[in-house]
Amino acid sequence: MSEYLYKRVLLKLSGEALMGEGRYGIDPEVTERLARQVKQLHDDGVQVGIVVGGGNIFRGLAGSANGMDRAQADYMGMLATVMNALALQDAFERLDAPCRVMSAIQMNEVCEPYIRRRAINHLQKGDIVIFAAGSGNPYFTTDTAAALRACEIGAECLLKATKVDGVYDKDPVSNPDAVRFDRITYHEVLVRGLQVMDSTAAALCQDNRMPIIVLNIEGEDNIKNALKGEPVGTVVVQED
Repeated sequence: MSEYLYKRVLLKLSGEALMGEGRYGIDPEVTERLARQVKQLHDDGVQVGIVVGGGNIFRGLAGSANGMDRAQADYMGMLATVMNALALQDAFERLDAPCRVMSAIQMNEVCEPYIRRRAINHLQKGDIVIFAAGSGNPYFTTDTAAALRACEIGAECLLKATKVDGVYDKDPVSNPDAVRFDRITYHEVLVRGLQVMDSTAAALCQDNRMPIIVLNIEGEDNIKNALKGEPVGTVVVQED
């Protein structure tokens, strides 16, 4: 445990990360691979909370753009995150890793309601905790939910695992000359309008001095190495 810089972390996974090579849905091979990475942290004594998006099943903003009521579309997106959370829980349990799913929207037949003190107690007992249904409120993204849960549970770091290997000065997909940052401040992220997390999530992390590490989820040991302080991805921190 001493080799890790952080004892309790919040991992933010996009729904798209669960698709694998598919165009939608959940790839069981991907959930198993993710579960193995997180289980290794768990076995090493790191307390792990997870917030997962739902974009692989339904994205509220996309529904709103197509004419749906925004709040209604967002609630549908929250339900999609619950499906992803249950799939991840199944992957953890098949590896004999204790896991709880806590939902911001009550659905007692399939998961627990989110209660902050209970969530912290689960983490302290050694359970991996997956926070589903975002924040339970429309108009807020799962990025904001991740920042909120990280602050609420007293996480020491927020890990955002994406398909990109860090934060760039512009879109690296359409700009081959894009430059990746090894380290950047919240202020720079907000002023430059960089797509680390949405502005609400970034501002919440800034106000609570919550470091963010943005990394590529596809690397086998990227999460573990980042938590050891190795130069993986981009670190977003408060100004000195």
